Amino acid sequence: MSEARLYRVALPMSVGFDHPAARRTTSDSLVLALTLDGVTGVGECAPRPYVTGETSDGVTEALRRTSLDKLFARLRERPPGQLLDRLRETGFEETFDTGGGNNLVCLLETAVLDLLGRRLGRPAGELVWPGAAVADRVRISQVLDLSIRAEEFLDTRGPFHFVKVKASDDIARDVATVTTIRQRLGPGVPVMVDANMSWTPATAVAHARRLRAAGVSLVEEPLPRRSWDDLRVLRRESGIGVLLDESVCTLDDARAAVAHDACDAVNVRVAKNGGLFASARLVEYARAAGLGFQIGVQVAETGPLINASRALALRAPDALAVEGGQSDRFFPHMIVSPRPAVDRTANTVAPADGPGLALHLNGNAERWAALAWTPAGWHPITSEETPR
Repeated sequence: MSEARLYRVALPMSVGFDHPAARRTTSDSLVLALTLDGVTGVGECAPRPYVTGETSDGVTEALRRTSLDKLFARLRERPPGQLLDRLRETGFEETFDTGGGNNLVCLLETAVLDLLGRRLGRPAGELVWPGAAVADRVRISQVLDLSIRAEEFLDTRGPFHFVKVKASDDIARDVATVTTIRQRLGPGVPVMVDANMSWTPATAVAHARRLRAAGVSLVEEPLPRRSWDDLRVLRRESGIGVLLDESVCTLDDARAAVAHDACDAVNVRVAKNGGLFASARLVEYARAAGLGFQIGVQVAETGPLINASRALALRAPDALAVEGGQSDRFFPHMIVSPRPAVDRTANTVAPADGPGLALHLNGNAERWAALAWTPAGWHPITSEETPR
């Protein structure tokens, strides 16, 4: 039996999250459940038009055009171990002959990896990076967005291992925020300012110099995406490090950034970068090119993406920083069980316990069920098909 179910998840957030590119008060994820002969794998993507240009509507339509008959046939034609070898060798798109953007690939790949992990009894991270040591836990960074004052952040969000400050539209405010953080935390905790593409070439060098003097070591995506030449000038004239996020959605983007001497580090996010295999390849390229890297998240991931990112992070001890997300703060009732945990007393995360992505959809997910697929095709889910 082959079935699929798509959920369009817009969970209300208990607290909002503000940054220069967007203000978010609900999640915006697509979650896909693939069932093959009684075993279900669950995947997720989080399309953001200001990151990759993709939207949930667009990814949904691309999924409807994807041949799931062919995907399920490929899952059946080889034993799971052999199929996994092919995935590691050629990647998801070639193995399953699928096209589409990064978020569609991420949605399908994470569901397939969860399914394969369950069939093999192995965690998803091991499927992607076999033989890599797994940390007992990893320290996560804390993000100061525009919805909370610096003093409250410092009073309530520690302990601090790495701090990311979301920039405002006022450089004096940002300098004051960094100064407050430095006065409280001292010089030992790295501080990065994320401008989310809001600076201009005319202002960037002066902004970066002021922030560097206040104690910032990195700025994230300060200019419009892929402004390679201006990024090189910014690095050379300001002396500050640049981490690229929206500019590096593919391995070719990373190569272009290196060729233009445009960055010091990259932000690796599973949805943005097209799934776990592509994200792992980007990490490996960054290491080979002498770049730093952060394991990042999309704001308001709802389950599978959280554990997918952690699967990478727990096998990447050389990451500059790891974002653990804030699902525990955003969502009192999640759509997955067990809910991904964060130890807020230490600001660390530990490996998930179980095969695949080590979670399953719970009853809260059914509110968001949108489409179902059988070999007869896709159809909207009606109230009669949604358990109460």
